[in-house]
Amino acid sequence: MSYVIDRRLNGKNKSTVNRQRFLRRYREHIKKAVEEAVSRRSITDMEHGEQISIPGRDIDEPVLHHGRGGRQTIVHPGNKEFNAGDHVPRPSGGGGGRGAGKASNSGEGMDEFVFQITQEEFLDFMFEDLELPNLVKRHLTGTDTFKTVRAGISSEGNPSRINIVRTLRSAHARRIALSGSSRAKLREVKAELERLRREEPDNFGDIQALEAELERLSVRINRIPFLDTFDLKYNLLTKQPNPSSKAVMFCLMDVSGSMTQATKDVAKRFFILLYLFLKRNYERIEVVFIRHHTSAKEVDEEEFFYSRETGGTIVSSALKLMQEIMAERYPTNEWNIYGAQASDGDNWNDDSPVCRDILINQIMPFVQYFTYVEITPREHQALWYEYEQVGEAFAASFAQQQLVSAADIYPVFRELFQRRMAT
Repeated sequence: MSYVIDRRLNGKNKSTVNRQRFLRRYREHIKKAVEEAVSRRSITDMEHGEQISIPGRDIDEPVLHHGRGGRQTIVHPGNKEFNAGDHVPRPSGGGGGRGAGKASNSGEGMDEFVFQITQEEFLDFMFEDLELPNLVKRHLTGTDTFKTVRAGISSEGNPSRINIVRTLRSAHARRIALSGSSRAKLREVKAELERLRREEPDNFGDIQALEAELERLSVRINRIPFLDTFDLKYNLLTKQPNPSSKAVMFCLMDVSGSMTQATKDVAKRFFILLYLFLKRNYERIEVVFIRHHTSAKEVDEEEFFYSRETGGTIVSSALKLMQEIMAERYPTNEWNIYGAQASDGDNWNDDSPVCRDILINQIMPFVQYFTYVEITPREHQALWYEYEQVGEAFAASFAQQQLVSAADIYPVFRELFQRRMAT
């Protein structure tokens, strides 16, 4: 059997095409291994590769060959136990060993196939089928992003972009236009010359005159160049601005005293995963970090994830600050606005209805998607039930989920940002 190995040039990685084909073929095995790795890893370690194991039986490939055919009755040389015509009983128990379990004196097996996927491949499988919902508003964010598109044919251009077909077509049309009358006259002269040679072979004077005219017309036609600079045609390429979606994600995290260290750690892991997802999949996106206890403050990435500030709990302070920043910096007719909030559900008694009113009246009508994650193993409190009313009013753009432990982060994250079919 012939084996064809694709070794087309791929930069420094000569077998990139073959590797991508392999990853597509065993996509289900790799995706399952990535999901298991996410559940046991720290979220901060997501930017590392992973070792993938595939059972040997799953990588076997069918082989086509010619069978010997017929009925074989052969005893191999050196056999001291069997003679021709003996019946061999079928072994009991099963044959293949599995590499795990108790030892056995029979059977055979095959080790699993183990290979390493890179950081880029790990993240590709990790964020597969995830997206920001309702990303619809378009706006040109600048002139630094362009795409090259074909814009027809030009008479001037780079020699490397010459259009051979259009050039030869133009040259052919030019030659027809310049030599059309001469060719027509040439055909007439040839026809008359043949007639004279056939009917009046002794009329040497007219025959010589026609031959001279024939030579003159042929020289005139051949003097027209096959290809002229006027004929050259080039593929015209132009750069068009590439419209990109302007999006902003508001990350709101509760850092009040009711949030234990374990709860804060789960919230930070959720936001680290969200931040990694946004920065990897969207070039044009801004992230606004807001921490809150009794008051809210916009902070940078470092302070958001590592500050130890704490206090009481007034959730509405974060929502008010988000609304103020939206009105000041992010016009809703230009920006896709998203929000993600994490809390343990504890809030000041009279503040939960205020949060509901702010969301319904001042935030939800202007955002594409808002998600609330409640990190608690206990029963839901007033804030959860107030947010349920928000979900009823904005079912398509609001979602809330509960997190109990770090193991729930990735499944909940996929549920919140799963790619939805267009309706």
